[in-house]
Parts: sequence; C-alpha cells; structure tokens
Amino acid sequence: MAVQEVSCSGSEQAWLEVVHSFIQKNLCPSSKDPCLQLVEAVVNCVKATWASSGGTGGLNLPLSYSFVSVQELKSHQHLPCCSHLAWSSTEYQTWANKVGLNAVPLPRERLLLLGTLTDLPGDLDPEYRDGSLYVKDNSGTLGCELLDLDLSWLGHLFLFPSWSYIPPAWQQSSLGSGHLELWCPPVPVLPLILSHGPETPIRVLYPEVASQLLQHRSKFRRQQLHVAGQLVRLNTLVKTHGKTYFILSLGGPSSATTPMPIIVPIPSQLVWHRALRPSCSYVLTNLQISTIRGFPCRIWTTSPSSDLMPLDPKRVQEFNVEELILEAVPNPLPVPGSSQEHCNSTRKVRMLSYQGTVTKVLNGPAGLYELDGQLCLCLAYQQLPNNGRTIRPGVQLELQDVHFFQSVGGVPVLAPCLRGTILLRGFSQQESPKQPPHSYHGVVVHLRLLLERHLGLPLYLWTAKALEEITSKLCPRLLRHRQLLQSSASGTPGVGELLLAPALDALAPPGRPIRNVYQEILEDPHHCPLQECSLLQPPCSFPALAAFKEDGQHRAWASFDPVTLLSLPEVTYLSSCVLNSRLAWSWVCFSPSVFQPPPVLLGVLVASSRRGWLQLRDQSGSLPCLLLPKPSQAFIDPRLIGSLVRVERFQLVVEREVKSNFPSWKELGMPEFIQERHTNVYVLFSLDDALVLPIPSPCSGHPSTQGPPHTKFSRLEGTPKGQSRLLLLSHKECLMKRNYQSCQGAGPLPPKHTLSFHVSGTWLGGIQRKDGNGWSLPEPLRDENQDQKVFLVFFGQSIRWFEFLHPGQQYRLVIPDPSPPSLLEEGDSSSLSQRILELTGYTSCLVVQDDWILEPGNPQGIPGMLGINKGLSESSLTEILSGSFPGSFVSFSAEILSRTLCVPFSGTAQQGNSQASQHGVKLTVVLDASASRIPIDVYIEAPHPPLPLGLLPGTRVYFQQLERKVSRFQNVYCRFLPSSYLRILCFPTEAPASSSLPHVYLAELQGDCPGLTQAVASCHVVSVLSVQLFWICAHCTSVCVQGQCSRQGPPCPTKAAVSQANIRLLVEDGTAEAVVTCTNQQVAVALGLSPAEWDSLLELVRVPGRVALHITRAGTQPEFTGETGDSLMLFLHTLCASSSVLRPILLTFELERKPTRVIPLEAPRPHRFQFGEIPVLTHVVPRLSLSCLSLRDPEPPVSEVPEIPGTILHSSTSRI
Repeated sequence: MAVQEVSCSGSEQAWLEVVHSFIQKNLCPSSKDPCLQLVEAVVNCVKATWASSGGTGGLNLPLSYSFVSVQELKSHQHLPCCSHLAWSSTEYQTWANKVGLNAVPLPRERLLLLGTLTDLPGDLDPEYRDGSLYVKDNSGTLGCELLDLDLSWLGHLFLFPSWSYIPPAWQQSSLGSGHLELWCPPVPVLPLILSHGPETPIRVLYPEVASQLLQHRSKFRRQQLHVAGQLVRLNTLVKTHGKTYFILSLGGPSSATTPMPIIVPIPSQLVWHRALRPSCSYVLTNLQISTIRGFPCRIWTTSPSSDLMPLDPKRVQEFNVEELILEAVPNPLPVPGSSQEHCNSTRKVRMLSYQGTVTKVLNGPAGLYELDGQLCLCLAYQQLPNNGRTIRPGVQLELQDVHFFQSVGGVPVLAPCLRGTILLRGFSQQESPKQPPHSYHGVVVHLRLLLERHLGLPLYLWTAKALEEITSKLCPRLLRHRQLLQSSASGTPGVGELLLAPALDALAPPGRPIRNVYQEILEDPHHCPLQECSLLQPPCSFPALAAFKEDGQHRAWASFDPVTLLSLPEVTYLSSCVLNSRLAWSWVCFSPSVFQPPPVLLGVLVASSRRGWLQLRDQSGSLPCLLLPKPSQAFIDPRLIGSLVRVERFQLVVEREVKSNFPSWKELGMPEFIQERHTNVYVLFSLDDALVLPIPSPCSGHPSTQGPPHTKFSRLEGTPKGQSRLLLLSHKECLMKRNYQSCQGAGPLPPKHTLSFHVSGTWLGGIQRKDGNGWSLPEPLRDENQDQKVFLVFFGQSIRWFEFLHPGQQYRLVIPDPSPPSLLEEGDSSSLSQRILELTGYTSCLVVQDDWILEPGNPQGIPGMLGINKGLSESSLTEILSGSFPGSFVSFSAEILSRTLCVPFSGTAQQGNSQASQHGVKLTVVLDASASRIPIDVYIEAPHPPLPLGLLPGTRVYFQQLERKVSRFQNVYCRFLPSSYLRILCFPTEAPASSSLPHVYLAELQGDCPGLTQAVASCHVVSVLSVQLFWICAHCTSVCVQGQCSRQGPPCPTKAAVSQANIRLLVEDGTAEAVVTCTNQQVAVALGLSPAEWDSLLELVRVPGRVALHITRAGTQPEFTGETGDSLMLFLHTLCASSSVLRPILLTFELERKPTRVIPLEAPRPHRFQFGEIPVLTHVVPRLSLSCLSLRDPEPPVSEVPEIPGTILHSSTSRI
C-alpha cells in the first residue's frame, strides 16, 4: 500500500512539473519571474472540475490528461476530436451512442485546454473585430464557438472542461485554421470581477417614446440617450462594403408596440450579437440618432461609448421628454415601421420561427441542409458568421423570422433572409466527412450567381442542382473542380458560370437591382428575394451521358410496336420473310422537347481511336455524335478536340435492329418471337447551336468563347515542334477493316484485319520547320519535276483523324522531332509502304503514326502560294443515267428516301432475319434535277463495318467514287466500294414538310427524263386485263391448297397462310392509256367490294388455293385458272365487266418504269377514238406501266374542268 502511494505521489509530482512548465511557457507573461500563483490556481481549478465528475477513481489529479496549447492543437491534431474532463468513460459512451447507427461520434482525446476568451483576432488592430470569439494563449489564437456568452468573460483566463476541435479540412468552405466548439460554460481560473452596473438609476427611453423622437427635429439628435426594452428581433451579422454590423429591435411589454431597430456598427460591440437572447430585456446606453446612406429613415445607432447591460427595473428611470417633443418641428422624413401583422398579411410567403436538428448536408457549397429529416434549409440568402462552420449533421439550430415555402420542387423549404437570424442551440456530436479542397470555390460561385442574378429561391435551387450535375459529370477525371468553379481575379466568369449562362440569361439576366440590405431588414412591408415564390418549370437539366443514352434506348424500345411499324392492311398480305425483314431495322429520333425537363448535352469532345467517330464524353461514359459546322460544310478543325461542348438543340437518334421470326402478321403482338435486340444511339447537332469552351489550364487559364480554340488532343497539348508540309486532299476512302500488320518493324506477321482508311492528295510546297510560334517558309524542292502526289495510310490510333479529313480541303501534316528530314519528301521506306506503292502506282506513301498531327492548312502567308478552294466534284445526271456513259464510277449528292436491310445474293432466304448481322444496306436516294426528283438505289454490301452514322431517311449525303451498275431489268444502281467515300451534308429535319402530289395528265409522263415519279391522275377504267387471287404459305411462299402448303419436302415450321391479290387495269384519261397494277387491298377497292365482301371472296379462294382471270383484249373470252366451279369464275367475269369496276377513279401512282431505266422508249402511235358520232384521231403514247399507290372514287364534278392541251387531240376531219 505504501508503494502504491509513493508511486502515485511520484506520478502526481511529475504531472505537476509538466503543468508548471506548460503554464510558464504558454500562459505566463514574457517576464522571467515564475508564475507560482497562476500554477496553483490552475491546479486548483483542474482539481475542482475533476472532482465534480464523480468518476475520479480515487485520484486527486487527472493524470491521464495532458495540457495542450493552441499551437499544438492546430499543428498536431489533424483529425476531429473532443475532450470532456468531467465525464467518465460510461458517460462518454452514452453520449456517443446518441449519434445513431449511420453516424460516427467524435473520438475522445484526453486533453486539457486553457486560454483567454477574447474577441480580438490575434495581434491585429481592434478595428478588425468582426464579432468572432477566440481562445488565446502565448502560442497563438484559435477561433471558437460558444452556446451562451457572458460579456464579462472576455479577457479572462479559463479552463475549458468540455470541448471539441474541428480541423480546417473538416470545415465547410473554410480557408483558415480549425475551430473549437465549447460545449459548456468555461471555468474561470481566477475569480471574475463582476460589474454591478451604475450606482444611481439611469434615465432611459422605452421603444415607443424613442420611436417618436425619430420623427422630430429636436436637440436630442445630437445627444446620446439610453434606450431600454425587450429584444424582439435579432438580425444576422451583415458585412457590406468592408463594414460589419448587425441590427436588433427592441419592443415594449405589449405586442402592439412597434419594434424599434437599433444598428450596432462599432467593431468592439459586434460580439454583443453572441450574448443577446431574444425575449430578454436589455439597456443600451449612449445611443444617437443617425441617417444611413441608401435608407430614407432616421435610426438609432450605438456610439463607441455605448454599453450593453441586462435591464433591471430597479436601476432605471424613465426619461420624461414630453415638453421637449411639443417644442419640436415635424420632420418630413419617413419613419421605418408598421406592424408585423400588416407585413404578414401582404406577404405571399409566410415567416415563422423553427427549432430543429440538421440531419443531412444536401449541398454544402450551396448552403442546403436537411432539417429533422423532412425540411430543406437554405442558408444562401443570409451571411453566416465564419461561413457557418458549425453547421453539420447533428447540430441544433433555432431559426427566427425565416421564410417558409410550402413546396419547392415537392419539398418544404425554410430560408432565412437578412432579416432573420440563426441561433446555435447545440453542437453536433458527429464527426462530419472531410471536406474537399474545392468546396470554397463552390461557395463562391453559388454566392456570385445568387447576387449577380438576383435569383429567387426556386431558380437558385435549380441552379444549385444544375451545378451539382455539371460537377458530377466532369470532375475530377475530365476537369478539376478548380477549373470548373473558379473565376478569374478580373471577374471573368468560370467554366461553370458560362455553362449555366444561356439558361440563366433567359430567366434572370445580369444587371438586375441589387439587394438593399437596410430595406430588407428594416422596412415593413418586408421586401427581399424570398418574399414571393412562383412556380418554376426547370429550364433544362444536365444528365449524365450514360443515363441519357439509356433513357433514349428505353424510350425507343417502349415506342417499338411491330403493328404500328407495318401499315394496315398491307401487313396482312406479307409473308414471314418480308415481314421480318421490314422489322429488322427502324429508327426513332427524339428532340429535347420530348424530355422533361429538356436535357442539355455536356461533355468533352473526343475522337474515338477504335471506331473513328466523334464522341461527347463525361465521367459516366460517352455518346457518339455527328456534328456539322453548318449545313453542307465539312468539319475539318481537330483543334476542337478536348474542348467542352454544350448543346441545347440536337437530335437523339436511336437505330433499332431486331432479330425476329414472326410466323405471320397475326403474331405481331407476341414479343416472344423477338429473339435479339440491338441499338445504335448517337446524337446529331450543328456547331452553330453549340457552346464550345476550351478547357482552361489547371493553374491560371480561363475559358473564352472568342476566337479559335487552342486545345488539342490531351497528350498533344502545346505548340507542335518538328517539320510540317501542306497537303491538298483529293480523295478519301472509307473506314473499314483491311489486311494490315498493325506492328511495324516486328518482323513478318500474319495478316490482321485492322480498322483503317486511306487518303490521297498533293503536296503544296516544300517542307516547313518550326519558327517561334509559326512555321518558316517552305524549303525548295530537291526535284521540281518530281510527282507531288502522296498516299497516306491511317490505322491504329491515327484513325481518330477520320472525321476531320475531307476531299477538297487543305491540311498541314506535322511530324514531331526526331524524324528523318527526308520523310515528308521521299516518303516511308517500310515494307508496308513499298507494297502499297506497288499496288497504287503512287511515288510516295506515308503510314501516319500515332503522334503525328493534322491541322487545317493556311497557305495564305506563303509567298506565291494561293489558297485552293476545291469544291465537291459531281457527275452530271446524264452521266449517271445514260446507258452510253462509258465510266463506271460516279459522284453525286442526294437525299436518302429510305434505308432497308438486304440479304447478300450468296445467302438463301431463311425464315425471319436471323442473318441480320450479315445484311447489307440498301439506300434509296433521290437525285435532285432541275425539275425532278429521281430515285436511285445505293448498296452498301456486307461486310462493311462500321456503317457511318447518320444514314437516315431525310439526310442529304454526298457520295464519291460509287460504282455504277445496270441491273438485268436495265435499271441503274450504285455500289459502295472500299474505295468510296461519303459525307453527311445536312441532317434530317425534325418535322419534314408534307407536300401533296401533283395532279397530271398521263401524256405528261412521256419523255426521256420524266419530271415526276409519283403523281395523281383522274382517269377511267377501260377494262380489267387480269385478276389473280391466291393463298401462300407464310414461310416458304408456296401456294396453299385448302389451307395446306403444297411444297414437296420437309414440312414448314408454321401452318400460317396469307392471301395475295393483284389486278391489272387498263385506264385512260383522254390523253394516254396506262396499265395500272394494283395489289392486295387495292384490288378490293378496284373491284368495288366492301371489307366484308372482300373477306368472303378470299375465303372462297382458300379451297382451290389460286384463282386467275386473264383477258387479252376487250370482247374476247376470258382465260380461267384454278380448280373451282363456274360460279366463282362467272362472278369474277361479271364483276370485272360491270360498271362498279369500269368507272372513273382518282389514281395515285408511281412509274413502274424507273427513271433510271436505260432502255429506249417507243414512239407515239396514231389511235382513233369515237366520241358519239364524231371520230377523233390522235397520236397516243405507248401504254404506260404504273403501280397503284391508292385509288378512290373522284369527288363530285365541279363547274370548271381543266382544259386539255390542244397539242394532243386533233379532229379527224382536220387530219384528213
């Protein structure tokens, strides 16, 4: 026992020696005299506090605790912590368990903190006081927060028994040091000398009388008076124009008394804000009446000699000023104040007080928090002392005079303006997450937008959400937070502000009225940005590209309905093969208005080295894109790569590819027949509709939308050095897989299919070398007679240049050092280059390396070198369609009418479209002639991966070097070869204009180059030439007899049968005759049958399977085909000769003979017509062959009939 006492006594002695040394160093004055009395006072204070805990374990001193100085706490404590001297371990554990399961309590450290409580920030001038509190010792000062402050504590030495320390990295938007949170009143080390107030009662004014003095000119204007009253309103600390102040309002015991505001602008008095408590009564001494610039009313203000003390009725006496007020002259200046009730009656947004706990940080830089798990707290409209460093989950707040919004975006919101105040009622027990370094820049940009745009609450909440979306899309992998959020010192907006500017300019343009602080706090009715709340439709959103792409896919498949894709009743006549092939490819286009809110595409523009196309990329993924600077203008500037692109107007295209095996049209509503689904999603937009921002440098650069962009590929930033040469591009081949060896110099390798493309062109001038920021003059050529044509090969990483290279454009090829000087003049000497030279016949070939650069060429600064503007070469219409044209390659621009998948001729037709992956593509395009639109088919045969983006109906495309072919039916068509090239000229319009077909005479369709392919004609059915009705197997298209397939061999997998019908009509309109072919449902209309009658007729044909009626000429006996009774044939013959068929019709048709057919036409022949008793002889063109698009009975005749051209009809007498 004695040993333990000696050991304990020794431990205490050592602990006391450490205490003595600590106090001598950190608390005693700089004099060398030992502070024995101070040491004794500190030890006694620690003992008393330690003993009050009750869990001392029999120890007189807290030997497990060590003293810590302010400097040690700031420099060594890098994690949040707390220290509770008077708590046992059980008490701490109980306290820590209150934070909940999903939160981490502050870890406990056994530290003792001593210091002087002051409002002076270090050794600065007292004029720099801003109302903050500090703990000070000889090593430094540290900011602190206190729940309740007694002004008599200032300047005294205290022991802080319960506190927590939050380092700067854990503070929200703080750039300084950490801070202390003092959980309980400090314990004075030395006895406090308390002031008991004046010995004699002081004469005071109460708010009602003091308010009346503001309305008069009296000698009180120059006197300092004392005012007493109850604190009814305490406004927040405000800093404007470098000055900090706050405003409090005193009232009387009656609620009818108008609150009287008092401004406290003296720096030494700003700390009063922490000591004042609403509903308590105070006396403010030595007040004076003043006027404020920007506010038209007089107001009471404190003076440097003013003091604040609690109101003791025994120590005050009311000042009688009635006779002086009567002598005063009325003052015309207005007076602030009307009742708060009147203010609330005119306010559209309620004001209230609320007390709650912060449960979540919604958006720290924007000042958005969650209160009690159900309310949103917006602190952006109020200046928080020390940037609200204490506000984190777990903190308890009392909000006074805050605006309450019932629902903003579906959430109730509390938002204090400058008139309200936020009082701290309890510190948080939780350890908040570490704050990122960029959080301060986030606070600045939110505050800047709020103040410059004068944003209301709904628009501010949208702005905060939009900035959060932008940040999550770009930072930190594509853009640093500082690059996005920071603005320049000169006031130039940062990238984040520029991205939001187009949307905010329409809703809150800059330059709006600035907030008047005094009016916002003092005037009644109350005016502030939070006074009114209007519903806001979000102007736009910034979705992640991956989510937006997925949303587009979901919408595309949600709208995919095979029944609607295939028009009724045509679909009922389609075989399984045709039906599934028509479903194999479809597309849908979405404009931004389809989405709510409308999306804005935002990403970094990159060029894919795997597929060759351009992409917008953010942190979630990439979205392929096809862009044009302007319609029909080529995109040739690769310096845009690496820039931020913001697009509001665009078209989201989703191409749908389906592998299906529907047996017939009856099963179209059954999704189990769809075997595979694939999509190709990309976006179309014009650079004129985009905001392009070069990414600023991480250090000091700031974006600018003026002038050309200066960013390049990320690994090629900076001015390229080396040698360069100008090139005029003459031809470009398509991007496809070719047999190349991707590795050079690695020995012989087996051929490997590598995605690649070729270009050919002509060198313009000699080699140029880097000269400062520009290029030197071209060096003279070694051989002036040498052919300057060159062949360039791109594969591997270099295919990223594919979208920028176009025939007719000039480029500068830059080869970085070190490179052989003769490389650009003599070409590459590799085995691959030599082999290409042998195959192509060129004299120079270069394999473009990954680190080579291509730039737009500009030869204007070279003496003797003129700019070459070579347009797109196009073949004439005669060269394309003429049968005598000897060439086999043509070039032209055309508009795509339709796009369909087609099976290669080597394949056999199988059920469904199971070979969709091997299908080629047929584009039906329209050639624009002077007065005609002539269709022609272009085949892009498999294998040709990848298909270019944007080959959609309505798109205008330029084709170069297509192979011109003539089919066995003498129709011209074209094939897209590996050496061919295409370029998108114009995107399809979002809402194509519907143009009605012209009404023509049949004779107008005669000619070598007809101007119309589809038209409408009013004509008369002369006779029926043939009718065929039959049923076929939906799988193999063989005739079905009695519903059974007649094909010999293995049975078909489906027993479905579909009906087919066609009829050939001879029609004339008085100018010419034509044979019109009608199919399927058109046959029912031509025969004049109702739907029920048509269905009954088809059911009668189901038994024989096929019925045909052929009439060679009028008046002859018809020929019948089919095993059926005479009744059906007699019915058909009688029907075809009846007036219900031989009648006037309005025919919509297209030419069966395509304009691209190259066979010669027959000459017109004479033909005699009989009009009653008058014979008429005329020259009639050969019978036209027309395909019916639709027919119907004409409208009732009108009074005016179009005049028939006189050059067509001639009377027989005039001919004789």
